[in-house]
Amino acid sequence: MAKNVKDMLAEANSTVPKLSPAEAAEKMRSGDVLIVDVRDPTEVQQSGKIKGAVNVSRGMLEFRADPESQYHNSAFQKDKTILLHCASGGRSALAGKSLQDMGYTDVFNIGSFKDLVEAGIDTEPA
Repeated sequence: MAKNVKDMLAEANSTVPKLSPAEAAEKMRSGDVLIVDVRDPTEVQQSGKIKGAVNVSRGMLEFRADPESQYHNSAFQKDKTILLHCASGGRSALAGKSLQDMGYTDVFNIGSFKDLVEAGIDTEPA
């Protein structure tokens, strides 16, 4: 049976742990994490990004995360904790599920950029 977005989000949300902004900040302070902003570059240009985050649009994520891809970004390491966010939390949930499917094990959805900013997490220009 074919899946729709609602089904895909439900599956992603059931397997990718969701952290509150406070929990995300704690993980960020603990050190060896990769913060991935899966919003489109135009969104990031308008609002900035979480300090130290890597912007990889949702459409390029698998290419950047796959070490065999010519587009691989070496920041993606399977032994790192990966914190994903987007504008509302939907794309980051789907991205987390994709990374899990690719063998990444320590993957978290940290939700929406707006909520992270409102919680006082440091940002920087794009």
